[in-house]
Amino acid sequence: MNRIVRTNLFDITGLILLAAAFLLLSLKLDVGDVLPSSFLNLNTIFLSILIEAFPFVLIGVLIAGVIQIFVTEEHIQRWIPQSRTKAIIMSCIVGALFPACECGIVPIVRRLVAKGVPLYAAIGFMLTGPLINPIVIASTYMAFGNNAAIAGWRMGLGFAVALIVAFLVSFFFRGHQFKEALVSTQTLSASRKKEPFTKRFFSMLTHSIDEFFDMAKFLIFGAFLAAAVQTYMPAKSLLEAGDGPFSSIAVMMGLAYVLSLCSEADAFIGSSFNSIFPTPSVLAFLIFGPMIDLKNTLMMLSVFRAKFVFSVLFFVATTVFLSIVLVQSFL
Repeated sequence: MNRIVRTNLFDITGLILLAAAFLLLSLKLDVGDVLPSSFLNLNTIFLSILIEAFPFVLIGVLIAGVIQIFVTEEHIQRWIPQSRTKAIIMSCIVGALFPACECGIVPIVRRLVAKGVPLYAAIGFMLTGPLINPIVIASTYMAFGNNAAIAGWRMGLGFAVALIVAFLVSFFFRGHQFKEALVSTQTLSASRKKEPFTKRFFSMLTHSIDEFFDMAKFLIFGAFLAAAVQTYMPAKSLLEAGDGPFSSIAVMMGLAYVLSLCSEADAFIGSSFNSIFPTPSVLAFLIFGPMIDLKNTLMMLSVFRAKFVFSVLFFVATTVFLSIVLVQSFL
């Protein structure tokens, strides 16, 4: 009973936040003299993050719906290699070819794990999908003035980091790591094989809608927190903190985490820092942000156990930092 109350309260609060933001946007001219400009700026950033992210979440939940209704455990068993090494490599390659945003990748990963994909393989897919898919690499190439080197380093290092993190997950975690056990869909999937396509299609849409509302509330809170940090974080302190070669890498990684930019557009923001921070720091920004950010963390926390989520965050942050330190002399 308490869980139901907490969930409904979370949903209602998220809807109130969203409704208030749209109301403030529509009345911006009228309230400009009443509310501080920083609050209006927060509202604008909050809505821009949501508008940017929602289409990718919709794509993600639709794909999750297709996996839930049309993909069976038998399909998964045939497609995923039994070898852990081969499964991780294959998942990272598939992610690299899959045009997904970090906003929509969590519901896909959730459904894949529920269907029987090993957790370490799903994490490999989750990390490479938003980072080095063809759209992201093309946008990186253009954002840095047709610089193939930056795009290449982002793709190569990102793939290596994803492999390392996936292997670390395979060593330290067993099972699905869901917050609560999901009901097996094997019997349900088998029975739906005999249903007509139209009925299964509408079941897929119904599941996608449920998944969207389940994920969207965490996206709303993550977007609000990211907007608040962007609005009230002093730029001067940021520049002072990132004065050294190592501290600048850490600062840019932290910035990527809290800004929660969409991976298809973050290269254009990253290129604007090129004149302020050294290239290794900018590369850390480009690699770390798409793998895991603030809104993505909240969405993961809605699905997986907190210990697992924060462990993945630690693995990714440490591996990205160390890899940038090791290659910075070549950049």
